[in-house]
Amino acid sequence: MFNALVVEKDAESGKTSAAVKELSLDDLPEGEVTVAVEYSTVNYKDGLCIGPGGGLVRNYPHVPGIDFAGTVEASSDARYKAGDKVVLTGWRVGEAHWGGYSQKARVKADWLVPLPGGLDTRAAMAVGTAGFTAMLAVMALEDHGIKDGPVLVTGAAGGVGSVATAILAHLGHEVAAVTGRPETGDYLKGLGATQIVAREELNETVKRPLEAEMWGGCVDAVGGEMLARLLGQMKYGASVSAVGLAGGAGLPATVIPFLLRGVNLLGIDSVMQPYDNRVRAWERIAKDLPMDKLEAMVQPAVLSDLPGLGRDILKGQVKGRVVVDVNA
Repeated sequence: MFNALVVEKDAESGKTSAAVKELSLDDLPEGEVTVAVEYSTVNYKDGLCIGPGGGLVRNYPHVPGIDFAGTVEASSDARYKAGDKVVLTGWRVGEAHWGGYSQKARVKADWLVPLPGGLDTRAAMAVGTAGFTAMLAVMALEDHGIKDGPVLVTGAAGGVGSVATAILAHLGHEVAAVTGRPETGDYLKGLGATQIVAREELNETVKRPLEAEMWGGCVDAVGGEMLARLLGQMKYGASVSAVGLAGGAGLPATVIPFLLRGVNLLGIDSVMQPYDNRVRAWERIAKDLPMDKLEAMVQPAVLSDLPGLGRDILKGQVKGRVVVDVNA
């Protein structure tokens, strides 16, 4: 028997509730690999899955948690054997398939990645899906060439933004961090940001399709009006890695930044990345993410904290990375 956070839905009212319950291995969904989970994280999607109505959940009862790291306990796939350390992000785990808020998980072997040297399971989840996505965004900028000048990071105090700020600063880039919470300025400077930009400066309605060239690249974790505004401020040939929709899925922009300034808009999807790219991203994380900066982002949590943390993250009240010790 083992513990897990289980979300259930009342058939009559449609309301959902989340509580820590005891399960058995027979309760787990199908998969080639059984993992003794050690750590998971709290992401925006987790908040939606835990919250009223269940958000992205496809089936009930359900165990949320869109990522996890742990040790292989049993495997019918030759690529993994008992004792191997592994990490999983994406593949609709925690949405369509039971996820990481459980002391045991069973998943498809193709969804896993071996934990690279230099990372333990806790550090891997301090990175988590948000940090994995941040690295994918930075890699995409590098592949298209980061221009001279500050690299802008929007939603910088959140999970993706925090890790992107730390990675870019570690790689030697000047980072301009956008935040709507002035009290996070010292935190962001501690991660390596050299400039703090108030969110209000980029949240104004777009008036001109092109403004003064300011940014040599951008990791945008917000979208919406902010993305439309910053497109017109990018330097010639610069790229924007867009990773989030917190500001909305609409893009009230014109094609002018793309035609006249050669701006590249790069969509980053962390869910169904090819295996080789996932391995490359995790190896880069182990190499290029300073662990001392990573530790400054971490808030510890346990399974019983998760219902409240799910509500907090939807309200934008969570800073940095929440690491869940599922065995505590």
